Amino acid sequence: MKKKDQTATPKETSEKSEKGRGSKERKPQREIRWDRLDNTAHLFPVIAGESMSNVYRISVTLTELVDRQLLQQALDIVLPKFDGFNLRLRQGVFWYYFEENGKPAPRVREESNFPCRFIRQNKNHSYMFRVTYYKYRINLEVFHVLTDGMGGINFLKELTYQYLRLAHPELKEKVGDSLNSDTSMNREDSFLKNYKKSAHKGYQTKRAYLIKGEKLPAGEFGVMHGYMKIPELKEVCHRYGVSINEYLVAVYIWSVYTECLHGMVSEKPIRVAVPVNLRPYFNSITTKNFFVMVSAEFHPTKDIYTFTEVLEIVSTSLRSQIEREHLEELFSYNVSNEKLLVARAVPLFLKNLAMRYVYTTSALANTATVTNIGNITVAEEYQPYVEMFHAFLAMSKGQHLKGTICSYGETLVFSFSYDLVDASVQRGFFRKIAADGIRVEVDSNGVNYE
Repeated sequence: MKKKDQTATPKETSEKSEKGRGSKERKPQREIRWDRLDNTAHLFPVIAGESMSNVYRISVTLTELVDRQLLQQALDIVLPKFDGFNLRLRQGVFWYYFEENGKPAPRVREESNFPCRFIRQNKNHSYMFRVTYYKYRINLEVFHVLTDGMGGINFLKELTYQYLRLAHPELKEKVGDSLNSDTSMNREDSFLKNYKKSAHKGYQTKRAYLIKGEKLPAGEFGVMHGYMKIPELKEVCHRYGVSINEYLVAVYIWSVYTECLHGMVSEKPIRVAVPVNLRPYFNSITTKNFFVMVSAEFHPTKDIYTFTEVLEIVSTSLRSQIEREHLEELFSYNVSNEKLLVARAVPLFLKNLAMRYVYTTSALANTATVTNIGNITVAEEYQPYVEMFHAFLAMSKGQHLKGTICSYGETLVFSFSYDLVDASVQRGFFRKIAADGIRVEVDSNGVNYE
């Protein structure tokens, strides 16, 4: 709130200014832009910290070594064009909110630490993302409060296009220097636009089986990628009568069942949270968060299950949930709570306590998260310079092994991120895929030494 001037009226001040400065006029000060957080984003500032960063990474691998200076120049050019990234987080009395940042872009650095670390705004020009590089790879790491994976891809692609135009001036001559026509600048809150009043709680709260074990040394972060050819994957999925997403989630659950439970009965179900991008269901192109979580559940209550049985249970579970009316019901419950007059008047510190409790309850209701970013495409002119995309998630409460799926061209990569020493679930996952006749190439960042 602007402090009232106690010494002079605006008119008097203006007259004094004109007398003192002659004909030199004072430029009117521009108002700083601000924005509300979307419904999902309210949670992330409350639970984020060094041990649970809520940062995800999306990276692009080029066919040539990355030049740091050109990448910094590209970021300096692109960032002011993206209102959704040119922001800092502020704390109000009742809610967190975004405020236009306007500071110089954060420094591009060569990667020297483990990925998905907590982003400290005061050490990052107040921004909530970072850009690093390593050899042929450009990494974008984003605090989830800003946007989900689709919003991150939207920004990374445009940053990559700008970088390639700087590295190859002939590209600029060919395609110009404006944003690509497929790049979205939309900042609508699609949760608010599409919600309907709801009193039905859709998320799970019953405890799930959790993967436990010896942790990696403090600060270390494991990453393992498995590369598969999409035609081979499609052939296997067609044989089973399921989608690629259903198959890969089921293989993940199968590997937990066989490697951790060793095929035995469990009191708690293996339950995997699966984020669903809502944009195709509600005709949205927003760059804010717009997703909900559904759960793929398998509860081993007898001694022996075959993979086919597990796959049928998982695919049936997902298909029953991933339909428009149910998805609408899931996010409408949360938005309805946010819009309650009583809740809106509650001070932020009390809201934070309530949100932490709700988060802990729902987080421990899932064994892990497996998210599918989908197929990533780039404009035709840039395709010769782009080799692959990768994505993965940071750890969260109770979840020490997460999976992320993305594809580019004819290749799909399933990426594990983890903070456990034992890699038996990862090995079991890729063994099962290979046993089904799909060739898999695996690489990792080398934190497992067993």
